[in-house]
Amino acid sequence: MSTGVDGGTAATGTSRAAAVTKLDRVVIRFAGDSGDGMQLTGDRFTSEAAAFGNDLSTMPNFPAEIRAPQGTIPGVSSFQVHFADYDILTPGDRPDVLVAMNPAALKANIADLPAGGTLIVNTDEFVKRNLTKVGYAANPLEDDSLAGYQVHQVAMATITQGALADTGLGKKDAERCKNMFALGLLSWMYHRPTEGTERFLREKFAKKPEIAEANVLAFRAGFYYGETTEAFAVTYEVAPAKLAPGTYRQITGNTALAYGIVAAAQQSKLPVLLGTYPITPASDILHELSKYKQFGITTFQAEDEIAGICAALGASYGGALGVTSTSGPGVALKSETIGLGVMTELPLLVVDVQRGGPSTGLPTKTEQADLLQAMYGRNGESPVPIIAPQSPADCFAAALEATHIALKYRTPVLLLSDGAVANGSEPWLIPDVEDLPDLTVEFATEPNSPDGSAFWPYLRDPETLARAWAVPGTPGLQHRIGGLEKADGTGNISYEPDNHDRMVRLRQAKIDNIPVPDLEVDDPSGKARVLVLGWGSSYGPIGAACRRVRKLGHSVAQAHLRNLNPFPANLGDVLRSYDKVVVPEMNLGQLALLLRGKYLVDVVSYTKVAGLPFKAEELQNVLTDIVKGVDAA
Repeated sequence: MSTGVDGGTAATGTSRAAAVTKLDRVVIRFAGDSGDGMQLTGDRFTSEAAAFGNDLSTMPNFPAEIRAPQGTIPGVSSFQVHFADYDILTPGDRPDVLVAMNPAALKANIADLPAGGTLIVNTDEFVKRNLTKVGYAANPLEDDSLAGYQVHQVAMATITQGALADTGLGKKDAERCKNMFALGLLSWMYHRPTEGTERFLREKFAKKPEIAEANVLAFRAGFYYGETTEAFAVTYEVAPAKLAPGTYRQITGNTALAYGIVAAAQQSKLPVLLGTYPITPASDILHELSKYKQFGITTFQAEDEIAGICAALGASYGGALGVTSTSGPGVALKSETIGLGVMTELPLLVVDVQRGGPSTGLPTKTEQADLLQAMYGRNGESPVPIIAPQSPADCFAAALEATHIALKYRTPVLLLSDGAVANGSEPWLIPDVEDLPDLTVEFATEPNSPDGSAFWPYLRDPETLARAWAVPGTPGLQHRIGGLEKADGTGNISYEPDNHDRMVRLRQAKIDNIPVPDLEVDDPSGKARVLVLGWGSSYGPIGAACRRVRKLGHSVAQAHLRNLNPFPANLGDVLRSYDKVVVPEMNLGQLALLLRGKYLVDVVSYTKVAGLPFKAEELQNVLTDIVKGVDAA
C-alpha cells in the first residue's frame, strides 16, 4: 500500500493481458525543452483525465524567455498533472512519473522524483554535446546515478521518425512529433482514452492535414510501443472520482475568469469593455474574451497599461462595465486611474494576476505579493474592495462577485488571482444559468435634487452609500465628473476642509459596510487550538496539509479568506478563539501584517517567495510542530 499526496492509498490487481496496478492517485510531470511541446502534451493528458471523470489539478511551469538556448536548464518547460479517484486539492508535491525529454529536463527535475519513482527518458537527446551543456561529466543513463529509480530508456525521436517515414515529412518536422509519442505511451500506461486526442489533433492542425496525421501517427506509435515492448510489465488504472452530480469541464483560472466576465455581461445586461495591455500571466484573459463579441464583449488592446484602464473607466462613465486585466507591474501603472475611479465612484473591475516581483521579476512564476499594493497602492485615502479566488474554477464565481460589488457600490474592485490559479486547471461544475445572480443596474433617469430641479450625482443611497449613476446624454441629468474633490451631494468642485473630511469618510464607509459572508472554519474535531488561515491559491496546499496533520492524529482548524477588503465581520472573533493562528503566504507576511494591525492578534507568519506554490509536505511539517508545541504547553 502507498499513501497518496492528499491522503489517499493505492491497491493492486491484475488483468488477463498484463499486471494492472489500481491506484487512487498519480502525479505525472512532462519535462523537456521549451520547444518540445510539454505544455500541449500535459494539457492533452489532463483533458483526457477530465473526460474520464478523474478529479485533477495541474501546474504548468515554463521559462519567461521567448526562446531560451536549446538544451539548457533555463529553457526547461514542464507540466505536472495530479489526477485521482477522490477530491484532491493540489497538483502534487512530487511526481510519481517523470518524463524527461533531454538531459536539461532530467537535471532540472530529478531531485523532485522520489526514490522508486518511474523515470522515462528520451535517450536520443543524451549525446555528449547536450550532456556538457548542463554540466554532466558522464551520461547518467550509463552510470549508477539513477539506480534508485525505475528507469525506462526510450529512443523517442528515432521511433517517431521511423513511424513517420512514409509521410513525406522531413527529419526535423518528424522529430517535432515526439511529444505526441510520449503522450501516446503515457496514455497506454494509464489506460487513457485516445479518441479525444486524435480528434483534437485533427482539429488543431486542420489547415495542415499532413501535420495532423503525422501527430496522430506519432501518438499511436507511442501507444503501440507501450503495448508491444516488454519494458513495461505493468500498467495502471485510476478510477473516475465520485464528484457531485452535474456537467463538468476542465478549466484554467484565466478561462474561468473570462467566462465569469461574460456571465456578468449577460446578468447585468450591460456591454463590457476590456481595456488592457498584454502581460504575463494575464494575457489569456484578453485572448479568451476576444472570442465573445456576440455576448456584448468588446476587447481593446491598448498601447500601454494606462491607456487600457483609462478606456475601461471611460466605458463605465458611458454606462458600460469597464474591465482591465494585468499583473503587478501593470497595477502600479494603473494606480492613478484606479484612484480616479474611487473619486468618480464608477464601477470598474481590475484583475491582477500576480507574479513574482519586484519590477519585471519572475513573469511566468507565481507569487502573492500584491496584497498591500491592492490595499494601499494609491495616493490619498483610496479604499477599494479586494477579492481573491482560491482555485481555477473559483475564478468564475469570484468574477461575478467582484462585478456585483462594483456595480452595486459604484467602485473599482481589485480581483487578486495569481499565476498558480491562472495557469492551473481543475474540473469545473458548470452552473445553471438560473442560479446566476441578477446584476441588473438601475441608472438615474430623473432629477434627484431636493427641489427636483437638477441632478445631484453624489446624492447617495442611504443603505449602500453608492451614488447615482447617470448615462451621459440623459436629458436633464448633466453633471460634473473628474478627479477633483466633489461637494457632497451636488458634485461641484470643493476645496472646503470639512467637506473633504466628510467625503473621505463616506468613501471609506461605503467600502467598510459592504456585506461579505462570514468566515467559515473547518474543524472536524471541534477541539483544534491551532487555526491555519490562508488566502488565494494557498487554499489547496493548506487544505492538503491539514488533511495530513489530522491523519497523524492531531487537531487543526482551517479557514480561508476570499474577501480581503472588507474582511468578514466575524474574522476578529475567529482569530481570538484559537491559541495560535498560522498564516502561510507566498510573500513576506502581508496578510499577517494586516491582521496584526487590525485585530492585535500575534499571528504566526510562514512565508515562501520561490515562484512556486507551497508543498503540502512542507506545510504539514510546519503545522505538526506548531500543533505539538501548543498541545504540550
